[in-house]
Amino acid sequence: MLLLFLKGALLGVIITAPLGPIGMLCINRTLERGFAAGFSCGFGTAVGDASYALVAVTGIAVFQQTMSMATLPLAIGGGLLLLWLGYRGLTHDPIQAADIKAGGLLGTTLATFLLTISNPATILSFGALFAGFGLTEETRRFSSAVIVGGVFSGSLAWWFFLSGAVSLARKRLPRDFTGKVLRGTSYLLIAFGVLALGSAAYSFL
Repeated sequence: MLLLFLKGALLGVIITAPLGPIGMLCINRTLERGFAAGFSCGFGTAVGDASYALVAVTGIAVFQQTMSMATLPLAIGGGLLLLWLGYRGLTHDPIQAADIKAGGLLGTTLATFLLTISNPATILSFGALFAGFGLTEETRRFSSAVIVGGVFSGSLAWWFFLSGAVSLARKRLPRDFTGKVLRGTSYLLIAFGVLALGSAAYSFL
């Protein structure tokens, strides 16, 4: 069971580590508000990754038709959310936002969870990786729970590392540099949002 857990944890890191829109958001929030806000991004993503891992380990074929129907609205919702997050980053004063409230942490976690599940292609990635790691035969409930727990732990560990590293660097950087990085990541979030909406429009046409 330890080997299954470690395989799941490695899957979580592999799926999470590539720096995409959620990674940009994690860096943005960490620079803007500190470690807790950045890590809350990672927590929402880890929950989303674990949810998709659960679907993958249960059986992709069972959910394939439902996911194909939900792809377009999820892509549109994710694109709009990225645009809003990027716009908010550009219009929000990072100094005033330094002290984040619990509600803000919950909102950040929810936003990244929604962003994670707005990309149904992730489940296909999990399916391919599950096959590559020889996990498709692990159909017992306990084994599935161990694998999903490993995915969640691996994903969460990566976000802990990323937000922690950025938080430490943040304390050593001049304030104007932090502001420039915040604006840069916000523009990237907007670009990712435009790309997501463009891809949704193309698939609709």
